[in-house]
Parts: sequence; structure tokens; C-alpha cells
Amino acid sequence: MRVLVTGAAGFIGFHLTLALLERGNDVVGVDNLNDYYDPRLKRDRLDVIDSHERADAFTFLKEDIADRDAMAALFSEYSFDVVVNLAAQAGVRYSLENPNAYVDSNLVGFVNIIEGCRYSKVGHLVYASSSSVYGMNLKQPFRVGDRVDSPVSLYAATKKSNELMAHTYSHLFHIPTTGLRFFTVYGPYGRPDMAYYKFTRAIMNGDPIDVYNNGDMKRDFTYIDDIIEGVISVMDRVPRSEPNIMSGAEPPYKVYNIGNNNPVTLGSFIEAIEESCDRKAVKNYLPMQPGDVPSTFADIDELIDEIGFTPETTIQDGIGKFVEWYSQSERSVC
Repeated sequence: MRVLVTGAAGFIGFHLTLALLERGNDVVGVDNLNDYYDPRLKRDRLDVIDSHERADAFTFLKEDIADRDAMAALFSEYSFDVVVNLAAQAGVRYSLENPNAYVDSNLVGFVNIIEGCRYSKVGHLVYASSSSVYGMNLKQPFRVGDRVDSPVSLYAATKKSNELMAHTYSHLFHIPTTGLRFFTVYGPYGRPDMAYYKFTRAIMNGDPIDVYNNGDMKRDFTYIDDIIEGVISVMDRVPRSEPNIMSGAEPPYKVYNIGNNNPVTLGSFIEAIEESCDRKAVKNYLPMQPGDVPSTFADIDELIDEIGFTPETTIQDGIGKFVEWYSQSERSVC
């Protein structure tokens, strides 16, 4: 089976590519290696893939999914059984500074990918959505069937737009699509702009950390290994059209939450980092930032019932593995 992974040099794409190579798949990876964060980390990830014993089954293309001609050429040259679209402009706060980056990658780029799937008859499109689509919803845990039409960031709006576009293509062209609403993914080789990465760096350096909303926030932190297991399980379960009394048939379209189903407070999260680093944090308390939400909590009943997947990594174990990796990496201060 040949799989296209967009964002292959990104955090989740890198881990997914390694897992797919491990299970014997051929992988074509696409990434534009942009400088949203230090591109050296992205190249480090690619170096790890290149050192894999099945590296000859991996083809990397430095391309931007927003480039329509490049994506058309990609789908003309290769035939894919599954496409996993992870390429996107990430970050809630950055969307306040550079909205065009989100339009280009998350909207234009997504259309280019789904158009490629349409014309090349791809068997299954799996794509990254986000827990951010739930916005300021007060009802928790978040269920996939909840209304998500009040986003509080452009990033969240683009992710909800992806779900709407996928539904349209599934309905009109019968393309099987599955969206995954990721909940705060963390782990080794993670994004340096994420709080856990910044906190670890600062605590090891003895620098203060910024704690927003006075720490009165909860997140459903999900370890990367659990995420990858979930993505692969979803890849292997292709949505089918279902009978519907009103419309005749539902399109081959699914959306799942993929989270730990066990939110922890920001304070407990920081304590886990302190314990793993064996150092105390110096905290600088600040108000809530625009675009942030007070709490995320994934209801994953559908993921469990239909896919048979349940995350297992505790925050203590996951943070311990991240800090161990960070301590041994070239960027470590230890």
C-alpha cells in the first residue's frame, strides 16, 4: 500500500511516516519546510527517517500543498491508496499575526489535496482537524455531534472549513473521508512553539514560564504514540455510505475526536514537567490570551466503539519520555 503523508517533516507526520514504514507501507512525504519554527528540527526528523532500515520505501518531495500545479503533478505521477493530510499552518495565536498563511495552507492547500484525491480515485482521505473547532463550548466532554459553528480563532475556522469541504466532496464525489480532531498532541520531536516544549526549556534553563489565565485551564493532552496508533487504525477503516430514510444515503464521511479523554489542569501539567526535570518552575502569571479556550475534553466513545482504539499513556509517562528525549537532544541544556 502506498500512502501520501503531507506535512511529513512535521511533528505528527514524522512519527506517522516512521510507523507506516515499520508496518511495510511505501510512503511519499510532502513538506514545504517553512520557517514557522526552526526548520532544522524538520530536517532532523527527515534525517531520522532517512536512517530507517526501510528508508528506500520513503520518497520526500519539498513542495507546498498550496501550489496547485505541484499538487496536480504529484497526483499524476503517483497512485495512492490512502492520503493523510497533516500539512497545515498550525498555531492559534499566530493566526492573529499572519492570517494569509492559514488561508493558503489550510484552505487552498486542502482543496488542492482533496481535488487530487477526487481525480485520482484515492481510496481514503484522512485529514487533521482540531479540538479548536469546539471554541468556547461550555458543554463537556466535547462530542463530535456538538455544534461547532462559533470558532474563536481563524485557525479553528479553517479546520471546521476542512470538515465542511470534506463532507461536500464525500457527498458529491463519494470520496471516503475521515477527519480527526486532535487534542493537544505532545511528545519527542514535538513543535517548539507548544507550551510543554517552552516550559521544559525554560525550567531547565532556570528561566520563568508564562502561565496564562493564572493557570486556570485544562487540556486533554494526548501523547504522540497514542495519536499515531489512532491515525493508523482510522486509515484502515474506510467510511462507507450508510442508508438514510430522508436522503437515501449518507456520504462516506466520518469525524472523530482523538484525545486522551482525561484532561489535566495546567498546574498538574507543569508539576509533571518539574518532576521529570527535577527542577521547580518560576511562574509568571498572565491573563488569558485571545483565541485560547479554558478547557478541552474529548469524548472518544465513537472512536472506541467504531475503531476499537483507546489512548493509554498517562501525562506522567508521556512527559517523562519527552523530557528524556529533550535532555539527550542537541538542543538540550543538560
